[in-house]
Amino acid sequence: MSQALWLTLQALVGAKHVQNSEEAVAYLTDRQGRYVGQVIAAVHPANTEEVAAVVRACAASQTPVVVQGGNTGLMGGATPSADGRAVLLLLDRMNRIRAVDTDNDTLTVEAGCILQTVQQVAREADRLFPLSLGAEGSCTLGGNLGTNAGGTAVLRYGNARELTLGLEVVTAQGEIWDGLRGLRKDNTGYDLRDLFIGSEGTLGIITAATLKLFPRPRAQVTALLAFDSLAQAVALLSHARSGFGAGLTAFELLSAECLALLQEQFPEGPRPFKGTRQPWFALLELSDNHSEAHARETFEHVLGEAFEQNLLADALIAESLSQSEAFWQLRENMSEAQKRAGRNMKHDISVPISRVVAFVADTDALLQQHFPGVRHYTFGHLGDGNLHYNVAHPPGSTVEAHMAHYAELSQLVHDSAHAHGGSISAEHGIGQRKVDVLARYKSPVELDLMRRIKQALDPHNLLNPGKVLAGGQA
Repeated sequence: MSQALWLTLQALVGAKHVQNSEEAVAYLTDRQGRYVGQVIAAVHPANTEEVAAVVRACAASQTPVVVQGGNTGLMGGATPSADGRAVLLLLDRMNRIRAVDTDNDTLTVEAGCILQTVQQVAREADRLFPLSLGAEGSCTLGGNLGTNAGGTAVLRYGNARELTLGLEVVTAQGEIWDGLRGLRKDNTGYDLRDLFIGSEGTLGIITAATLKLFPRPRAQVTALLAFDSLAQAVALLSHARSGFGAGLTAFELLSAECLALLQEQFPEGPRPFKGTRQPWFALLELSDNHSEAHARETFEHVLGEAFEQNLLADALIAESLSQSEAFWQLRENMSEAQKRAGRNMKHDISVPISRVVAFVADTDALLQQHFPGVRHYTFGHLGDGNLHYNVAHPPGSTVEAHMAHYAELSQLVHDSAHAHGGSISAEHGIGQRKVDVLARYKSPVELDLMRRIKQALDPHNLLNPGKVLAGGQA
């Protein structure tokens, strides 16, 4: 370790805010325990100017910089490499709310803000910030923007990119770009904002953002739906879009296998549709800006038409907030249920909604042909074509034997998603987990354009090397 760099970092942010690898061990392993790194130092700057000063010091010594938020990512994108050459930049002290503008419906916050805190600040201003995902109690806004997070409300409000108007970014050279504009129209050149969002800290370090706010719904109605087939679920989604319009907030898919797993791992949890044999279920949520009565009337009318058109096998409409929370508990507990049952192969894919039925049928059959008996836990955001297509070991086998085939099985899944016009990563990013397989699905032209952008903004490859693009060691 460079003693000079260590002393410089201490001088820049304060000695107590600089840690060695032993002191920073909690930040060096990714959420799933797959990657473990080492660092020269872990640094906790207090503001954007300190971030820029740290980056300048690292650039002067050609030291890589890895930025980390809440460390909730699933692709190892915020974990430094094991060579111990990098400085880990932690933005946990940068958690200030800079401005709330209810006339412009914007909220400006720093990158270290916990997502749940951002949601609460919006509520206190009688507004809605709709980004919502399972890790919202610990993930940070900077990480959400770095991966262009999705979540359960993308159907209505879009991904993190669509929810962001402006950014503040520290470049690889340690310059500060102040793009915190609360403008919905700004046609003055290249859209730098969208370039940094989703770049996983490889092009610049997002330190703050100006976010869109929305009116808080006056009422929300939730239902758990049962379907005789996946095709019926897709048809009902189309019907719901037409009937509810912009009020359709969420349409979350769960297979019968997922529901059975939830009931096995959470026996004290809700047990809807007990004894039914439907293979697919969905959580549907309607947000209404008029009234509770208007919301329920619309809800019952649209679902009534669905029954008449044979688009629905059964429906349970939440009669209270507690019942709605119980329904959502099913979706939110899926990750923990899988964890309790043992590791499985997780795939965050997206395909056009019109191809969902064919993708699932083709991929299920393909995997059974090559790996007989594997169990399919398919769930996710049907409303935007994003499926978490997860595969567990066959009964009688072991997790270890199953995971030994990870590369081969996952390639079959990714090839199938690609063949159906889809993507191998819908909302989790590339990180280091998928960096070596990206070239299989991106054209040479597209990869070359990405590399040229990286070279232009970070010519010495110091920002999060080894992530997103292969061959990325500094």
